[in-house]
Amino acid sequence: MKLLRYGPQGQEKPGILADDGSIRDLSAHVADLSGAVLTDLDRLKSIDPASLPKVDGTPRLGPCVAGTGKFICIGLNYADHAAESGLQVPPEPVIFMKATSAICGPNDPILIPRTSQKTDWEVELGVVIGRPGKYLTEAEALSHVAGYCVINDVSERAFQTERAGQWTKGKSCDNFGQTGPWLVTPDEVPDPQALSMWLKVNGQTMQNGSTRTMVYGVAHVVAYLSQFFTLHPGDIISTGTPPGVGMGMKPQRFLKAGDTVELGIEGLGTQKQTCLQD
Repeated sequence: MKLLRYGPQGQEKPGILADDGSIRDLSAHVADLSGAVLTDLDRLKSIDPASLPKVDGTPRLGPCVAGTGKFICIGLNYADHAAESGLQVPPEPVIFMKATSAICGPNDPILIPRTSQKTDWEVELGVVIGRPGKYLTEAEALSHVAGYCVINDVSERAFQTERAGQWTKGKSCDNFGQTGPWLVTPDEVPDPQALSMWLKVNGQTMQNGSTRTMVYGVAHVVAYLSQFFTLHPGDIISTGTPPGVGMGMKPQRFLKAGDTVELGIEGLGTQKQTCLQD
């Protein structure tokens, strides 16, 4: 299934993508794509999308999951990205948090902070938790995943690396977490470690990679995180980015107002954002 949320910000309704590409309304069956609904997505599989009301037009898409309690990110999780950053591959996954207030729809604009000089892009595979999990083994980990999605882990590099403190303030600005367009259930993603991924700025390809080159794969990351805290339904894990970010270029290149960013992951859909000055 390809599940989604559509409508104005803060008023999104649950939906599903039908085979003909239309959006069908799931409101009669679930209140939203969060919490207990994510724990039992199998019950939605018996619903024929063609039997659901068709949503007219092309509504705004919201983030494909609601009620996210934790937005957890993994840093330097592609060896080639670590190399372009001039950093060693970490001996364990690098964990940082992104404020949940950064989460927005897949095509919502990137808001460049007022004092930003180094706003950057990062296409990433998102993993949405569907069942609570603590002290999981790698063999158990994927059974706790509700689905996968595309994430743009937008980053302000000066805030992140040139000012005192942790990475969080360079990662958590408003609209720094485009999520969606769809939550794709695991039955449609047989191998999360074999997905091509790409990102373009103003039509120019910047990132062209694959989840195959992750240092720490999805099962390892989910199990690893669960050793430190309980993972809850709706939690999002953003699993790292392949090379091609602006910070790693020579000379470096960063986003400015008016730029257009497009990105996607095989089978998980695409995003398109315009950069606006906040």
